[in-house]
Amino acid sequence: MSNEKIIDNNDEMRLDGMSEVNIDKMVDASEHHLIDDEEVRMLMDELEKACAEKFSEDDMARLKKAMNFAYKAHLPQKRESGEPYIIHPLAVAKMLFEMGMDTNTVIAGLLHDVVEDCDGITVEDIAREFGTDIAEMVDGVTKLTKTGKSDIISKEEAQAENLRKMFLAIAKDVRVVIIKLTDRLHNMRTLEYCKPEKRQRKAREVLDVYAPLASRFGMGAIKCEMEDLAFHYLMPEEYAALEKQIEPQRRERMLTLNKAIKTIEEQLAAAGIQAQVNGRPKHLYSIYKKFLRQNRSLAEIYDLIAVRVIVNTINDCYAALGIIHAIWKPVPGRFKDYIAMPKTNMYRSLHTTLFSDTGLPFEVQIRTYEMHRTSEYGIAAHWMYKEGRANQDELDSKLAWLREALELENYADTTKEFVESIRKDFFSDYVYVLTPRGQIIDLVTGSTPLDFAYRIHSNVGNHVQHAKVNGAIVRLDYKLKNNDVCEIVTAPNATPSRDWLKIVKTQQAKAKIRQWFKKANREENIIRGKEMLSEAAKRQGRQLGELTKKSYYDDLLKRFNMNDIEDIYAAIGYGGITTGQVLHKLIEQYRKEEKANQLAAKLEQKEEQRVQNAAANHGVIVKGEPNMAVRFAHCCSPLPGDKIVGYITRGRGVSIHRADCPNMTDLMLDKERLIDVEWASTEKASYPVTIHIVAGERPGLLMEISQLLMNLNISILAMNAKTTEDIVTVQLTFNVSGAAQLDSIMKGMRKIRTVNDVYRINA
Repeated sequence: MSNEKIIDNNDEMRLDGMSEVNIDKMVDASEHHLIDDEEVRMLMDELEKACAEKFSEDDMARLKKAMNFAYKAHLPQKRESGEPYIIHPLAVAKMLFEMGMDTNTVIAGLLHDVVEDCDGITVEDIAREFGTDIAEMVDGVTKLTKTGKSDIISKEEAQAENLRKMFLAIAKDVRVVIIKLTDRLHNMRTLEYCKPEKRQRKAREVLDVYAPLASRFGMGAIKCEMEDLAFHYLMPEEYAALEKQIEPQRRERMLTLNKAIKTIEEQLAAAGIQAQVNGRPKHLYSIYKKFLRQNRSLAEIYDLIAVRVIVNTINDCYAALGIIHAIWKPVPGRFKDYIAMPKTNMYRSLHTTLFSDTGLPFEVQIRTYEMHRTSEYGIAAHWMYKEGRANQDELDSKLAWLREALELENYADTTKEFVESIRKDFFSDYVYVLTPRGQIIDLVTGSTPLDFAYRIHSNVGNHVQHAKVNGAIVRLDYKLKNNDVCEIVTAPNATPSRDWLKIVKTQQAKAKIRQWFKKANREENIIRGKEMLSEAAKRQGRQLGELTKKSYYDDLLKRFNMNDIEDIYAAIGYGGITTGQVLHKLIEQYRKEEKANQLAAKLEQKEEQRVQNAAANHGVIVKGEPNMAVRFAHCCSPLPGDKIVGYITRGRGVSIHRADCPNMTDLMLDKERLIDVEWASTEKASYPVTIHIVAGERPGLLMEISQLLMNLNISILAMNAKTTEDIVTVQLTFNVSGAAQLDSIMKGMRKIRTVNDVYRINA
């Protein structure tokens, strides 16, 4: 496999060592009968045959060219499953075609990995061969998996930055995320070949990000499959237990389902309504979520099975509903009209739950063919059976939520905060609330009239006086429910209250309230924030003054993108950050410095003791002053055998220097403080000395240096080695009996192979 490259199923592993691609050769031929791999050739033929039914001759020529290009680009690569890598982009392209995407998107799907994973191919190459529209889509998908930021230090920050770029890319061209979702879905289908840790990580990412994103875009088919696959890999025990729990009634439910389908087909045909009727079981993760969220038993979940009725017109939808209600008794409170009031992700359908003849409840969904395509493919349905791109104005109206989401970046201090805001506000469970004019606004479950007001506009939220729900005045902390009609009454002199931060549920509302306080009165916020932080510090047994050194809060300023400590005080004052966030970091920095100071003091004390012991044990005679305290100077580290001179210090006795000490020039300026000294004879004395070794890098060098000292029964007190290119520099500290022994050791060091120089270091 020397010529093959293994590529991660999930687009993470980059290629190395691939020779530069010859673009001209890649686009010369377009016949796949030359392709050796039978499975690849069959998949190419299938894609070509399917596309030929809807694409023009020119489009088919471009498609064949793209297939050939992708095949040759990915030729040396294998997936973790061992299959040729080209199978993945072919599968993505086929899924895009089946969703009804335009030719350019299908081609972009074929080419979506070539820039990222194939050395020598650039976005410019794609633009030259296939046009800028396709190149921009490929570039957009490629950028979603690269942070491109050198200052990102954690996986969380990297993921947040990727998601931020995803939202921006979607706003530019929604087809980018459609390609990315199909890419991720196909990877999920082959996740079994990845390592367990990667399976868990990718499944979590799908459940947290990609499935909610598919839901937001109304792509129900992708969302359901993604959720069930992620559920299977992320919680295998719960998945298996739920399957086991459902299995005993599966036969009874299928009998009920088939009987209901046959009855509906007969009754609608008798009424002259053309319809396609089929059944489906509810996907497992949806059932699991109901267990968790609503604390229901399996018997209390009414839509474990559902009949789907697809008709030609909206009138047929309501006519079919009447006929079905005449056959079976509906369950009270279980009828939903999403045709009259569509979901914000474009979903439209009639839902009703009925009691079967055996008493087993089942759900019926009634919709037109167009509604069905939209429920399955969401935003992608706008390309279905159409030439070229969908009408941009029509798309913009469906992406209003995304524009609102991107506005949150203006209120967030960090990328992570921005992404968390989008997740909480737009990827959570939500309720549908109506304006007095009937416009549907979706809000996170648990939202209040204040959340509703800020979703309408910042100025509406900032001037709320009171709110009405279904015509009656309600408290501002009222929890909105599905189909509530909410009306906000404003007043010019009404302003936000800090208590609102505890009331609102959405991150959007919280951010806008904080922004108002941030701008309203900076000086007041600074004073208030400083007081709050001071009180919080006192509760921790600290004084604020000891915690606010610049070195302590530099990290905080960088983290929250602020300029000085007053910005931090102001942010606390208006509620942008908490005292806990700030105090925790300041105390952490304070303790680090305190610990460093204590360590430095201990080292200094230890060094002082060492110097004193050295003076006491290594006899030095001070002429005329027998009781004078003696210490060795660090600047030259004198040894017995060196010529020495004494210098009377202020309060620390006599400092002993070598006669050739570099500092003697300065000492000679004060000759009255110089005093004669000499070494006293002592056999047991030892003195610390430091030498510097310069040598050529080679294996075993440090071992030979250490061996030389060990043979002399000398212990190394400290060693510091550094390699620059092919040169090694080593600094050694050890004890010697005097200058003669040091000279002998240095001569021995110079004899070691590749050693270039050895010299004594002045401290």
